[in-house]
Amino acid sequence: MATVEKSAHPVDEVLPAAQLGAFGLQHVLAMYAGAVAVPLIVGGSLGMKGADLAYLITADLLLCGVATLLQCVGWWRFGVRLPIMQGCTFAAVTPMVLIGKDGGLPAIYGSVIVAGLAMILLAPVFGRLLRFFPPLVTGTVILVIGLSLLPVAGNWAAGGQGAKDFGEPKNIALAAGVLVAVLAIQRFAPPFLSRVAVLAGIVLGMVVALLLGFTDFSGVGDADWVGISTPFHFGTPSFQGAAIVSMLVVALVTMTETTGDFIAVGELTGRRIEPRRLADGLRADGVSTVLGGIFNTFPYTAFAQNVGLVGMTRVRSRWVVATAGGILVLLGLLPKLGAVVAAIPAPVLGGAGLVMFGSVAANGLRTLATVEFKDNHNLTVVAVSLAVGLLPVGVPTIYDRFPDWFQTVMDSGISAGCITAIALNLLFNHLPAKGDSAAGPLVLAAGADENAVEEAGEQRL
Repeated sequence: MATVEKSAHPVDEVLPAAQLGAFGLQHVLAMYAGAVAVPLIVGGSLGMKGADLAYLITADLLLCGVATLLQCVGWWRFGVRLPIMQGCTFAAVTPMVLIGKDGGLPAIYGSVIVAGLAMILLAPVFGRLLRFFPPLVTGTVILVIGLSLLPVAGNWAAGGQGAKDFGEPKNIALAAGVLVAVLAIQRFAPPFLSRVAVLAGIVLGMVVALLLGFTDFSGVGDADWVGISTPFHFGTPSFQGAAIVSMLVVALVTMTETTGDFIAVGELTGRRIEPRRLADGLRADGVSTVLGGIFNTFPYTAFAQNVGLVGMTRVRSRWVVATAGGILVLLGLLPKLGAVVAAIPAPVLGGAGLVMFGSVAANGLRTLATVEFKDNHNLTVVAVSLAVGLLPVGVPTIYDRFPDWFQTVMDSGISAGCITAIALNLLFNHLPAKGDSAAGPLVLAAGADENAVEEAGEQRL
């Protein structure tokens, strides 16, 4: 009797080489601007220019690729083995600028190395907290992620924050043209082309931008052919107490954000995040952060930008994102290639970003649709978490007079919304009220989760 081979899960499917390359490049283009933003901001704040700033960027791209490969491919107990793109966390920008102005890059890298080691040690603890992330919390967090990213796409569409022509109608028109192109390709093109609609839209936008004089490739000629990041290029790390404490707070915020991203991708790909898998993913984040401190870059986390791309294209293979990681490694080793990608004007990315980031928010709504909102406090949990999460997005300076550690946590709408959702879910659905059975609220909080009844007893622990 012939045996029937079990088909691979879509997450583990290895696509043909051409598709891997196209889908992988699409992921790179979706996250490139965010990937180089952190070294640009930190390096610029510390007065770095020319070759030193370029070195910082190529080192970041190289480690983004290495971190992505570790997360997607995995090794032993390191890596979530899902389509997760890695990049430098924005939560660390303000603390690193403050640390750098006092102790320079060596102080930053010393604190980053310690934070990475702490993330490795704390990963199993976060894994055991997974039961506090029912669909009520995960849906809210995914929704906050999408909504908090939309202003980023808006800034790109207007020309990029700080651009001299910011808000010019021509920039908005170019972004709108890319948006229309992405939608048209997704709706009318053949199946394969529709799945790379973002990439095709960006390529078309680049052609138009080049013809209309939005960009040029003069910077490509000035870039080096080969660039290799060597350990401790900017000096031996120094370990300062205050800097380490500040970066440890960043590590906790980053782990919270990453947990939300992992759960979001797990929902999109149909591969449920279990405590062990979560711990493995967070442990890989820690290793990548340690490597960042050694190879002249910064703390790493899952990039929410690419979560929407997974949902939009419905391409769930982790090998696609692993290919994107390989492309990033090449960009880090071959600065000329990086200069070509860097020539993409911000409005082109903005048009594509509106689709991708909106997709993240829509997937949050889809998860919340499985939650029961009748005769309970779940609507309050969502409402307040959204309000707290979007507050720093709408009013970026609201916490400027608060202590640095508080700004580190609350200036990120993602971490603020996530922490609020977890806390309110505990308050309303885990702490028993007088006269209430303990299991009832937990089942309501879990919504349509088929394992909720069986796990209700475990969730009370």
